[in-house]
Amino acid sequence: MMNAPADSSVQTFHGGCPHDCPDTCSMVYTVKDKKLISVTGNKSHPMTRGGLCVKLKDYEKRHYHPDRLLYPLKRSGPKGSKQFKRITWDEALDEITSKWKAIIDTDGPHAIMPNSYLGNQGLVHGLNGGDAFFNRMGATVCERTFCGEGSCTAWLLTVGPTAGVDPESFAHAKYIVIWACNSVSTNLHHWHIIHEAQKRGAKVVVVDSYASKTAKEADWHIAPKPGTDGALAMAMMNVIISEGLVDQDYVDQYTVGYQELAERAKTRTPEWAAEITGISADDIRKFAREYATTPPAAIRLGVALERSYGGSQAIRAVTSLPALIGAWRHVGGGALQFPVWEHPYKFDVISRPDLIPEGTPVVNNLQLGRALTGELDLKTPIKSMMVWNTNPLTQAPETDKIVKGLEREDLFLVVAEHFMSDTAAYADILLPAAMGAEMEDMVLSWGHLYLTYNEKCIDPPGEAIPNNEIFRQLAKRMGYTDDNFQWNDTECLENYVDWNSPTCDGIDLDYLRQHGFARLKAFGDKDTRARHAKGEFPTPTGKCHFLVEGAKNFVAGPFRQMYDGFQPGEDLDSLPDYVPSRETPATNPELAAKYPLNIISPKSHGFLNSCYANVTEKIKGQGEQFVMINQLDAAARNIKEGDVVKVFNDRGAFEGLARISDDVNAGIVVATLGYWRQLNNGTVNCISSAEFGDMGHSTTFSDNLVEVALR
Repeated sequence: MMNAPADSSVQTFHGGCPHDCPDTCSMVYTVKDKKLISVTGNKSHPMTRGGLCVKLKDYEKRHYHPDRLLYPLKRSGPKGSKQFKRITWDEALDEITSKWKAIIDTDGPHAIMPNSYLGNQGLVHGLNGGDAFFNRMGATVCERTFCGEGSCTAWLLTVGPTAGVDPESFAHAKYIVIWACNSVSTNLHHWHIIHEAQKRGAKVVVVDSYASKTAKEADWHIAPKPGTDGALAMAMMNVIISEGLVDQDYVDQYTVGYQELAERAKTRTPEWAAEITGISADDIRKFAREYATTPPAAIRLGVALERSYGGSQAIRAVTSLPALIGAWRHVGGGALQFPVWEHPYKFDVISRPDLIPEGTPVVNNLQLGRALTGELDLKTPIKSMMVWNTNPLTQAPETDKIVKGLEREDLFLVVAEHFMSDTAAYADILLPAAMGAEMEDMVLSWGHLYLTYNEKCIDPPGEAIPNNEIFRQLAKRMGYTDDNFQWNDTECLENYVDWNSPTCDGIDLDYLRQHGFARLKAFGDKDTRARHAKGEFPTPTGKCHFLVEGAKNFVAGPFRQMYDGFQPGEDLDSLPDYVPSRETPATNPELAAKYPLNIISPKSHGFLNSCYANVTEKIKGQGEQFVMINQLDAAARNIKEGDVVKVFNDRGAFEGLARISDDVNAGIVVATLGYWRQLNNGTVNCISSAEFGDMGHSTTFSDNLVEVALR
């Protein structure tokens, strides 16, 4: 508990935003008479500074939403009908474990599959919170690659598990590139730092295929065609090398493979890239020259950069640029991907991969529809699935296939949720889960260098309980007695963090309870950190790797329950390069004859993935599901502003209101992610492909061709 306010009936507590966002805001819970009455930003936090985004500004209302699930439920009608009857927790847990034991007896544990993601980012109750339970069971491993995993593979191959530039150090940058990230909507507190640098004279360049809110605030918006960022980055290399803008001393001392990279870049000219990207050769040269000659230069890589086939190779190319010009020498110079690589989390303890039996199969959550409908031809078909912290019927691609899979009468589906989500509607057993203020946790950050503590300050309503308590109860009934299943939430936090790490010097759980957050001792503060001024990259050689001989494709451990079995393992190109998308008019003219428009599906400003997309006030702020289309494409289809249009391809269709705008170039349409299927006629992922990108089993959400027509 924080310092007591003047009114003794009011108490304040430390909070941490649990949502899938890099900002991981430090918050203040205010409680009166055991009720959460307000949630505000913690003004003492150096990065989040007391501000909350439009999604979180009335977070307390979500805890008391009238549609909140309060009791365990059992399906009483057809799957998807939302017909349930109330049951007790004992009845729910007994039915779940008896069904699972029967499945294990007849089909083996591989017939059971967990499915989770970052609906909660807590160490205890979040992405990996159920890993130890299902790993102990021997269930099929869920590989979870919704967002950023191809980026991780590319980043780790190039510079290793480094946090890169401290996001707060962007205050010192003079040239800032935001590449495929809509910071205003999805990384708001970093945008504040960048905007302050901009007001002091830094030039801000946004590279994005449409005019996002962030692009409109930039000094220069560069809009390559979707999936062509790799060509732009390679052409920048060509200019930097051919015009003698390389920091040769830095390259010679702290990189591997420069000669090979230079040889490849020779043919990747601005004229070559102009044909691919739609950006003029003059603008490409200008961009490369400015970037190379305006130190400190910093790049913020967005996860959207990976969302086409070839996206991870583009990230390798972009990640190579700072070493090429010696940007890492400077405070505020280099690149930022996920600072989480320097956080002291003990994922092996959280996930317990040592419990996984040899030969356990893996199913990727992007291909859930294919797995449930038999398309993947699994040796052991999935007969039961438990879903928590994710809503695949809006977030996963090929959602029509997922619906067919969830309609199977022989599939026993367990869902832990806050609301009757699209996925929850198909559950056989539906469990009410606790929300942020109702449980203790430490919230992982993939956007800054602070540990963030979340204090339990109210009891959950009805009979809702935290995720970790659900797994403790299930483990007890399954007869699992490993240490993980005996720890309470506090004990989990004591064991899940390496408190002896140098980055935790002077920090322990008691410190966090007192202060709510703590900055990691991470190679200096925002005014001094130049992490790789003298190389010291956490790679096998200690250098930045332009060249990686013998590289194999992989998914980073936390995204696959820390399991190392059945990694993708394909040979990767030893150097970065441009790799074309699968579905564009240029690369697939036959498909484009039917479906001529590229679609981009960025995150919504008013929703957090699918969270809040059932809340009336948030829908009003975000607007009804829409399709942004250029006036030329609209005129060719007799579409007018506000018309209801259908967007479709061979995978499915959805409807939305037409927004005619020059924010998208001709040939491109935009529809944002997160809307609920039950409230709309389809959602954008109905048309999305479940094919993987080039690395890390990444998504291809921006690599899809569609047609748009009046409904």
